[in-house]
Order: sequence, then structure tokens, then C-alpha cells
Amino acid sequence: MNPFSLAGKTALITGASRGIGLAIARGMREAGAEVILAARSKDKLEAIAAEIGGRALELDVASSESLRRAVAEIGDVDILANVAGMNIRGKAEDYTHEQYDKIMQTNLHGLFELTQLVGKKMITRGKGGKIINIGSFTTFTGIPWVSVYAMTKGAVGQLTKVLAAEWACHDIQVNCIAPGFILTDLNRAMWQSEEMDKWRKGVQAIDRLGCPEDIAPLAVFLAAPGSNYITGQVIAVDGGATTTAKWPVPSPTT
Repeated sequence: MNPFSLAGKTALITGASRGIGLAIARGMREAGAEVILAARSKDKLEAIAAEIGGRALELDVASSESLRRAVAEIGDVDILANVAGMNIRGKAEDYTHEQYDKIMQTNLHGLFELTQLVGKKMITRGKGGKIINIGSFTTFTGIPWVSVYAMTKGAVGQLTKVLAAEWACHDIQVNCIAPGFILTDLNRAMWQSEEMDKWRKGVQAIDRLGCPEDIAPLAVFLAAPGSNYITGQVIAVDGGATTTAKWPVPSPTT
């Protein structure tokens, strides 16, 4: 057995049209999996799927109807990667009900319903499975202006642990990747700020922003047989941001 091979496996990746989701889809395809790229924009997906040798699936994680229809359409999957998500930054006291519901439905309620639907099929099939959730730096750490987003990502971390405990008897491993500061098209403008870049350099050991390709290898490993004894983990891929910091004390001389 090749502990890193996904040959013969089918993987469903949400949020696969760009960024971390697309990088994970590419990585799993390169490891041998049949990949189903899911997102709301099917036209864009079809071109990407054709390029990497996958299948496009129109899926809106915020819609129960879309989730049920998609899961019925695709048949059995061995791997589910829950990547789709969104954020609206703002002061806690200023969020509207509409904004709150939109973030919650996309990042948490839809994720739970999809995992529920796919998990039931994995259990009935009886061949085990792998579920990989995408958390966040905010799964561990509080930072301003992302209260609702952080609520969802904290919940995803706890859901990972509970499902790992419940579904271990079905040979389903459930883990969570918590990315740090990953440069994507969605946040590129924010990181152009000299002030933001200066701040980041002091809060993590590795002196660069991450990229989606820094996340994909761990997702592939967590989907592969080599991770069969790993479950219920929330693993930070963040350049050390949740565990290290740098300060302006000069290096000691010897």
C-alpha cells in the first residue's frame, strides 16, 4: 500500500473554483483520485475540471435543495473536503441579521448538512471515508472585526472532534486544517498594505504569506491511507502564527 496514494478514490471538494479549494482538487487529482469540483459557478468549473481531468458539479452550500440534489447526483464518495466559505468583516455591534445568517449558512449550517448527507452514505456503504474541514487562524485565536466568521470556524473545529469520536467506529477519519495568512484573490488587496505586512512579520516565524499550495499537501495526506490513525485533529498551517512570534531584541552575540 502506498500511504500517499489516492488511486481508486473519489473526492468531493467544495469551493473548488479557486484558491485553497482548487489547490486541493489539483493535489488530490495528482495523487490519483477522481475529483469532483463543486462550486456555484459551473461554467467556470467545467473549464477547470477539463484542465485537471475532473468533474464539475454545481453546488451552493447555502442551499439545502442544492446540497441534497448534488449528493444524490454524484453517488458514493470516499473523501469530502469542506472548503467553501465566506467572510464579511465588521464590528460585532454592527452586523445585520442578513449578514449574520449569510455567513452562518455558508460556513457552518451548509457545511454540517453536506457532511451529514455524505457521512450517512459513507456509513451505509461500509467502506470508511475521510472528511477534511477547513478551519482558520480564528479557530484558535481572536482577532478584531471577524466575530461571526470566527464563530463559524471555532464551531467547525469542535464539530471535527465530535464527528471523529462518533464516526470512528465506521472507519471514517475527520480532521480539520486551520490555514493562517494565505494569499488569495479574495484578500490580496488587504495584504498590499505596508502596515499589514509589517504586522504580519512580527507574529509568525516563517517570514512570508502562505499560498493555497501550502495547504493542499496536508489535505492530500489526510485523505490518504497514511493518515488512517489520525482523527479529530485541528492542524494549523500558518507559518507558526498560532505558536510563535518575533520581537525586536537583537540576536545574542557569542
